[in-house]
Amino acid sequence: MPEPRVHRWEIPEREYARHEARRGRRHAYESLDPTRTALLAVDLVPFFYEANATCYAITPNVRLLAEALRETGGVVAWIVPGDPGPRAWAREFLGEEVAELFRGSGGAGPVAGRLGPGLEAREGDMLVEKTATSALFPGSSTLHDQLRERDIDNVIVTGTLTEVCVAGTARDAATLGYRTVLVADATAGRDDDSHIATLTTIYRTFADVRSTEDVLELLGTGVVS
Repeated sequence: MPEPRVHRWEIPEREYARHEARRGRRHAYESLDPTRTALLAVDLVPFFYEANATCYAITPNVRLLAEALRETGGVVAWIVPGDPGPRAWAREFLGEEVAELFRGSGGAGPVAGRLGPGLEAREGDMLVEKTATSALFPGSSTLHDQLRERDIDNVIVTGTLTEVCVAGTARDAATLGYRTVLVADATAGRDDDSHIATLTTIYRTFADVRSTEDVLELLGTGVVS
């Protein structure tokens, strides 16, 4: 297997120009108060590491962001797939075998023990199961309620797959009024082209798209080496 690498990514210049014309700057958010910020690490479980080697490549960046949030008073939320039970639409759409495979994709047991290689929950982290593509879809998890209890206004979205659960969570975060940032080099998709296409849509309509280095600077931590 080739050495895992972070996806190549970019936002088309036309999209940067569109927002610069609208709001006078390329990026929506010029700072993030760490104490009002949560890192959302979506679906980084062994099932997806086995299917997508890019998960290994983004793990160091997810760890950097998690460490920075903990050190500056923010919160880290580890979000894993839960079993939604048998659903007729999933069996019809995906087929019986694949529907059952995805039902078990998040593993079993306590959430803290279900994270992918190189990831570790710490005391004070949030541990969340979701039963829909988006962790913030109504009724899919307790994430929104827990964020509100902690007075979180800003969410930094990472994880896998970029095109599916990461994008779904970012879209719903924006819909719910969170200041949302998707971290381009801390998310893993099917391939570079799919990743870039999703980032472009998210940047255009729902959230800022930044690098890990940018986000660390927004949090006021500088680059953690």
